[in-house]
Amino acid sequence: MNFFDATKAFRFRPRLLAHLKTYNRDDFAQDLASGVTVAMVALPLAMAFGIASGVRPEQGIVTAIVAGFLISALGGSKVQIGGPAGAFVALLYSIAEKYGVANLLIATMMAGVLLFAMGAFRLGNLVRFIPVSIVIGFTAGIAVIIAISQIKDLLGLDIPKAPSNFFSQLAVITEQMHTFNWRALAIGATSLALIAFWPVSQNARASRWRGITARLPSTIVVLVLSSLVVWALDLPVETIGSKFGELPRGLPVPHFPAFDWDTARNLVAPTIAIALLCAIESLLCARVADGLINDRHDPNQELMAQGVANFFTPFFGGIAATGTIARTMTNVRSGARSPVAGIVHAATLLLVILVAAPLAAHIPLAALAAILLWVAYSMAEWAQFAKLRHFSMFYRATLLSTFFLTVIFDLVVAVEVGLIMASLFFIYRISSLTRVHNVDLPFDQSHLPDGRSVGAVRIFGSLFFGSVTKLEHLLDPSHKLPDVLILEMHQVINIDTTGLDALESLHKLLAKRGGLLMIAGVNEQPLSLMRRSGFVKHLGEGNLRSSLEDALYIVGAPRETMMEREDG
Repeated sequence: MNFFDATKAFRFRPRLLAHLKTYNRDDFAQDLASGVTVAMVALPLAMAFGIASGVRPEQGIVTAIVAGFLISALGGSKVQIGGPAGAFVALLYSIAEKYGVANLLIATMMAGVLLFAMGAFRLGNLVRFIPVSIVIGFTAGIAVIIAISQIKDLLGLDIPKAPSNFFSQLAVITEQMHTFNWRALAIGATSLALIAFWPVSQNARASRWRGITARLPSTIVVLVLSSLVVWALDLPVETIGSKFGELPRGLPVPHFPAFDWDTARNLVAPTIAIALLCAIESLLCARVADGLINDRHDPNQELMAQGVANFFTPFFGGIAATGTIARTMTNVRSGARSPVAGIVHAATLLLVILVAAPLAAHIPLAALAAILLWVAYSMAEWAQFAKLRHFSMFYRATLLSTFFLTVIFDLVVAVEVGLIMASLFFIYRISSLTRVHNVDLPFDQSHLPDGRSVGAVRIFGSLFFGSVTKLEHLLDPSHKLPDVLILEMHQVINIDTTGLDALESLHKLLAKRGGLLMIAGVNEQPLSLMRRSGFVKHLGEGNLRSSLEDALYIVGAPRETMMEREDG
């Protein structure tokens, strides 16, 4: 699709508009309940992701409110909930540490522009071409980084600002282990156990209690109980209030982030990384949700909504946002019927910070660390690592390389190397499937009365730059070729210009020796390239036959008849 075609095909139609046409009171009642439930799940996650990303906790909440509203109002999914995500933690923290928070916001805005352009030019489906091995690898790598980054708060270590590098983090944690706070560990361990086993009652006698507790998100229970314990006992542990002060009520006044061109011009790689990760996470989340509700999202509209959200959220101090698996699944399980549930979720979060923002000062960072440790455990598909032995060496190498590069270096390097490896392995795999072998012909067909010899070669697979070496023995000047060589190609599904060049070289080699090249059973794509390149004109229309049998019949005909057919 060229630029003008893409412009004509531009379509901005949020999913919300279609639902509002038939929206009723019952739909709103269900969406209202779902939105409030999701907001209770989103509140602690938003604060935790904000702190873990290297910014203040209210910036995470602002992201959940502004981006959550825009993604639901403008998106292409029926139930997707947007906001800050665990997948961004490592990437955003490293950008903030290297370039500063202001430039992190600038990179997020530029990523928003890029995401909108991807959706406008209908590139949403291209994200699906990223191999699942890469997605599993970098997701698990991000989970490990999140877990390592939370050790300092879980143990209550005195580390004012942790580095973003994996090995540097381990070194700093080891050096500061003497500052270990057992009270923080007790809070964190108890919080983690409560999250893992909530609701606690499993037997029939306690089913009523279980029914009540199951409606309360475990993360909210953890925040409330841990805050009460810290406040009541005046425990000497680090809290949101001691580190960040009191959270502001409401949204900040929108303003453009501080802009420094000397630094911002170096943000191309971070911008692409944010946009790529946002596109992958949001569209994967939307696909998972589609499978649960028997629906189909619009990937291009979703990308445009993500772009708008990531462009405008930094004006309020928010960070990068995307579709989130945990909150979207909560929305689905709560019975959401339309994007209105996501809008209610954003409105509920705004109401909470207007009313109860000062209470967040007592939340211990160890409890937030426990929440993020559970997120890290839940977000990665650890079972896939146990199954690696059942997959090919190529799959294992791509997944493990992406995983270790994400942990040791960063997400950008990991995805780049992963894509290169996946591409090379794909080329090798396809080229290994391509086969070229001689066809055994009866004596009367391989030796003609006029003394000419006839040979046939069958090609199977794809004739491209990675497999043309399979024709090397035919192009070897020292190799004896028959006077008439027939290439049977009805099992060749694709040919590129390198494969075509090999055919042209073979044609010239035979012509120089006074021989003849015939091609039989050519499929649509190879034939189209042969005609567009002018190869058919040089070969002769009569030397393109529908099948091997037809080519052998023409070769066996009298010489005059054959020449007439070649000219015709």
